[in-house]
Amino acid sequence: MSLVDVTLFATAFTTLTVIMDPIGTVPIFLGLTSRYSQAKQRRAAIQATSVSFGVILTFAILGGQILRLLSISMEALQLSGGVLLFLVAMELLMGTDSSTPDTGDESVNVALVPLGTPLLAGPGSIVAVMVAVGQAGTNVGSWIAVVLAVVLAHVVMWLTMRFSLILSRLLGPGGIMLLTKISGLLLAAIATQLIMEGIFKFIATFQGS
Repeated sequence: MSLVDVTLFATAFTTLTVIMDPIGTVPIFLGLTSRYSQAKQRRAAIQATSVSFGVILTFAILGGQILRLLSISMEALQLSGGVLLFLVAMELLMGTDSSTPDTGDESVNVALVPLGTPLLAGPGSIVAVMVAVGQAGTNVGSWIAVVLAVVLAHVVMWLTMRFSLILSRLLGPGGIMLLTKISGLLLAAIATQLIMEGIFKFIATFQGS
């Protein structure tokens, strides 16, 4: 038996990375931290990823209890999560700018809000992790896969923000836009798969009852 569920790891990591959109975060991060020194920008990158990791890990651990408390089935979460992820994918593909946050207060630590949450640890990434945990069940290898996916996705986010100025100069607006569109297409495919699986599980449950 494999120690890590490679398929679940690949799916969870890809979904999280696409939702958090590292390349798309570059101009937002630079805009929010434009007044910061380089040292403070590096600190902001660490703080933002730490907050996001803490929020997402909390929902990964307690998400099942929350669902049971609210009497929500995993199939319902999978369907609603797929729809939500599809809407996020449409925003990436259509190029809407609604995800660009506005602090409205210069005294706010932008690394915590809005970078850490809701930009990184938003509804899409939280639902994606809860769905992955539901798919993992009680299998240890699957749980390890989900945790590794969450950790690696945040490492990618930290590296992207840490070297955001270099990436912005290297890719240019056109390169960032292209990668954002590709990310949206991948996320749309993942969302469609989640919706289909949720529908099939609902049908199987209905036929078995």
